[in-house]
Amino acid sequence: MTPLPMATTTRSEKLDLRLSKQAKQMLRSAAAAAQRSVSEFVLESALSRAEETLADRRSFQLDGEQWAVFMEALDASPRELPRLKKLFQEKSIFENE
Repeated sequence: MTPLPMATTTRSEKLDLRLSKQAKQMLRSAAAAAQRSVSEFVLESALSRAEETLADRRSFQLDGEQWAVFMEALDASPRELPRLKKLFQEKSIFENE
């Protein structure tokens, strides 16, 4: 996923948060070291972390051996799941009695 361009993106939403005095000072120091405003630093950091968090939910990479195992699992015959079969045979709680 491509990061949002900070300078060209219209920012119309606001996010408030509570933090300790020490946390705020650390953010100020880090923002100054990165030559960014605290808002820019926090937003860029949060968006970067959000992308990392969501990345494995969007795509994944496998080496050759892992790919072969994955394909074998996809091609395998379905397993018998007696408890699941029994569950689907029971009347749903959403059905009228």
